[in-house]
Amino acid sequence: MPHTFSLDPSSAAPPFEQLRVQVIDAVRDGSLVPGDKMPTVRTLATELGIAANTVARAYRELERDDVIETRGRNGTFVSTVGDPTQKQAQLAAVAYADRVKSLGVSPDEALSIVKAALGIRS
Repeated sequence: MPHTFSLDPSSAAPPFEQLRVQVIDAVRDGSLVPGDKMPTVRTLATELGIAANTVARAYRELERDDVIETRGRNGTFVSTVGDPTQKQAQLAAVAYADRVKSLGVSPDEALSIVKAALGIRS
């Protein structure tokens, strides 16, 4: 299921910035992963009810920051640039965080479990 984005018309942040932050957050929380195809500029502009230039600006800034990459006629994708080990560690951390939350484990207890697993003594 593709990730959905939304804009808050009452926000002080301009629409391109809201979209840019949402894409970054989705990459960080694992709901968008490297290689995921992004909607076209026109499609996303239509879905959000904004000008295509607004989406294009957000995409340009995301591409500049290596969050997304354009592959010509094939489209725009979540970037695969970066350390794959780091990305896997981030995905594992997100999965762990989701699991401990669903189990009702407190953040402090979850961190203690991780420290113990890594052999770190507090």
